[in-house]
Amino acid sequence: MKSTENSDDFVEVLLADVLEVYGYDFTGYSRASLKRRMVRLYELDGFVSFAEYRYRIRTDSGYFKRFMEQITINVTEMFRDPEFFQTLRNDILPRLGTYPFIRIWIAGCSTGEEAYSVAIFLKELNLLHKSLIYATDINPTVLETAAQAMIPMSKMKMYTENYIEAGGSEQFSDYYTANYSLGKLKDELKTNIIFSTHNLVSDNSFNEFQLIMCRNVLIYFDRPLQTKVFTLFDNSLENFGYLALGTKETLDFSPVSKNFERHTAGKIWRKTQ
Repeated sequence: MKSTENSDDFVEVLLADVLEVYGYDFTGYSRASLKRRMVRLYELDGFVSFAEYRYRIRTDSGYFKRFMEQITINVTEMFRDPEFFQTLRNDILPRLGTYPFIRIWIAGCSTGEEAYSVAIFLKELNLLHKSLIYATDINPTVLETAAQAMIPMSKMKMYTENYIEAGGSEQFSDYYTANYSLGKLKDELKTNIIFSTHNLVSDNSFNEFQLIMCRNVLIYFDRPLQTKVFTLFDNSLENFGYLALGTKETLDFSPVSKNFERHTAGKIWRKTQ
């Protein structure tokens, strides 16, 4: 996979294989990012030919799991972008608190840090008991990690700082118990979270939500796929529900943008029709 020209062809062949054998459609994903990750895994695992690499992915479902783990983006942290979480805590969640029941969808949840962050703020606002968080990802391996609710202790200092900056009102250390190198998040935070696989490319809407968070996922999609996903979100939001995106993402150029108005703070839009 050294030659640029050939490796571009290999990427297309592998993507066709993955769609045919496993039903995962990556055709609308950024090629540069996918290619870089595929080549890295090829070299990391010491394959001597593309044919061998391809055969292993097609025939070994265990190895395909590793392949998925490596080529999907799994960068996340608790209370990432504290300013966004401050807006969520002080403005959005209290408004949702007027509903008899709150349904939240975190799409592309990776290892679950955002879902647990939202659960913590719902708890502090006394709303967790009447909320359900659907946390979904295309990658089943990261969902297994998310469900374990274990956080490396090495990250807790940064997460504590994020939490304080986002306006947390308790001691962050009360939300986990330290166990050597890992911190175990309190079970009550997980009670109202459902972790499940969902493919934004091919799967349909599965509920009506008052808040959808999909942050730093769409930057890896091309424009037609972004348009498709925004339509999915539009169909999945209740009227006056909120859509939250990542710092480099926008709804503004989407055909469904006419159905939304921009919130004054951050990358948040409210559905108005």
